[in-house]
Amino acid sequence: MGLPDFDLNRPTRRAILCGTAAVLLGAVTKPARAHNSAGVVDPPLRPPDVPLTLQDGSSTSLGAVLNGKVTAVQLMFTSCRATCPIQGTLFAKGAKELGDSVKTAQWLSVSIDPERDNPAALRRWLERFGAHPRWRACRPGAKELEGLVGFLKSKKSGADPHTAQVYFFNGNGELVLRSVDFPPVPEMIRIMKSLAARA
Repeated sequence: MGLPDFDLNRPTRRAILCGTAAVLLGAVTKPARAHNSAGVVDPPLRPPDVPLTLQDGSSTSLGAVLNGKVTAVQLMFTSCRATCPIQGTLFAKGAKELGDSVKTAQWLSVSIDPERDNPAALRRWLERFGAHPRWRACRPGAKELEGLVGFLKSKKSGADPHTAQVYFFNGNGELVLRSVDFPPVPEMIRIMKSLAARA
């Protein structure tokens, strides 16, 4: 199945707002502090090591998944009909365009509906967008979900309670950047390459 027709590469002011690789290197602006909802996280923060079930049914933990990898993380749920299809398209394009050029890079979609998003649902969701091998999906433990969402600061009121931000983790498994909603694909790729170069 082809990707839904969303033009996520169209230049917009998001390219300035979402945090470029230059921002990560401290060259453009003073980094946002950890209490801000978007921007560079300084100092980097280690997330709660919540248990995860991957789309293949295997059990692991967030720490194990992040360790040694440069990771872009998004929150989603497979029954979402609003922001999540756009988020899926964004990660599919990002993973395809980055490809294997950064050996430590990975893309991780984390469900905020662990009760319904079983491994089969997660696999179907990835397949819907033609997932790249470096793109995985998972669900946290239901009891630990609130703590993870709180750590990422990705919550809003309404029927679709999550934002469309992307969260970037360095090779030490630490959160280093919270983007604005729907960061452009070229920006995500630049950030991933910058983080890999700094490892």
